[in-house]
Amino acid sequence: MSDARNDPEQENSVRQGAGVERILRDLTPQVLAILVRRHGQFDACEDAVQEALLAAATSWPADGIPESPRAWLVAVAHRRLVDEWRSGSARRRREDQVATRELTGAEPVDVDDTLTLLFLCCHPALSVPAQLALTLRAVGGLTTAEIGRAFLVPETTMAQRISRAKATISKGRFRFELPDSPERSERLRVVLHVLYLVFNEGYSATSGPVAQRADLVDEAIRLTRLLARLLPDQTEVRGLLALMLLTDARRAARVGDDGILVPLADQRRDLWDAGAIAEGVRIIGRTLGTGPVGPYQVQAAIAALHDEAPTAAATDWPQILALYRVLERLIPGPVVTLNLAVALAMVDGPLAGLAVLGTVEQDTQMHGSHRVDAVRAHLLEMAGDAAGAREAYSRAAGRTANVAERHYLMLRAAGAVVLDSWSEPQHPAGDDE
Repeated sequence: MSDARNDPEQENSVRQGAGVERILRDLTPQVLAILVRRHGQFDACEDAVQEALLAAATSWPADGIPESPRAWLVAVAHRRLVDEWRSGSARRRREDQVATRELTGAEPVDVDDTLTLLFLCCHPALSVPAQLALTLRAVGGLTTAEIGRAFLVPETTMAQRISRAKATISKGRFRFELPDSPERSERLRVVLHVLYLVFNEGYSATSGPVAQRADLVDEAIRLTRLLARLLPDQTEVRGLLALMLLTDARRAARVGDDGILVPLADQRRDLWDAGAIAEGVRIIGRTLGTGPVGPYQVQAAIAALHDEAPTAAATDWPQILALYRVLERLIPGPVVTLNLAVALAMVDGPLAGLAVLGTVEQDTQMHGSHRVDAVRAHLLEMAGDAAGAREAYSRAAGRTANVAERHYLMLRAAGAVVLDSWSEPQHPAGDDE
């Protein structure tokens, strides 16, 4: 039996396969945007794009990545649409060839319409949950199961929600263009929320074997940068960008060489991305005080306090606690309260944190989530209740779908990892949905 580690040809094949997957994920929303702009039939266009992706995943690893991957995908997806719409016609092949030549010669396939697609998915004719779900599917590239977990609803329910949203867009014949300024502002809250959810799913994956998905994180940051350039006067856009940069700056330190998650206080801060921290601090510093303060700016300020502390012991917990109290007024919800409980424990002791945690346990939004048990375990561990902490860690491990996170929690439950530290703050995105 050959060993892939000693087979250069096989290693190259594996690397090329990974490259194909990354390219396809990056190009999916761009290709869908081009087709929707041209044809306006969202549902049919998405089906065609999925078929083109399947064709690329099959042929590119063997034949090589084409010189213009986006144009290749657009042409193949367009042919699928032509086949569907002209099936049974004796002229199908000739018309198909003509249409493809027209497309590749005249269609602006080098233009990135992802933000336009983003705003289309956030059309006011859709309910807010439908806007979020559809955008995560079409622009963020998340699976229906991942979106369901992000909203804490069954996968079947989420699939129905996405199907209804696509049907509404197709039947409504909405124009594929960036909305005018007044309507753009109305849709902005949902757009930001969607980008936030995409980032969170990438930075702390809800399921699967890995703790984080860099592709989703990078795409969320890329789209948020584009949005910040499009809307330079929107303070919450800049706040979200700063929050993403300051949080993602810790990416390299979140998982140890053994694959085990590393809590925030125990991370090697020399591995943090100093450039991303500097940019995030600069953005939030220039944003605060220039307009209404929103939840993304407050969270970015909290992240900046964590990132700028030279050591875990030097973290300004009283200031973080004060900011969480502000955040609780802006977007009250159980995840914000969880974070507040941790900050309060660091300032006034674990019993104070546990008292606040008790107000969250019965919240229906947290049913089935591992978060409450994970925080309770930390607080009990801090209070010296080893048995209670082990029990809470075990419950949390049984409720998370992420393999890396489950492994970490099980080790904590078994006493194999003894740490006097805190995991990273949980993000409150989705609490109001």
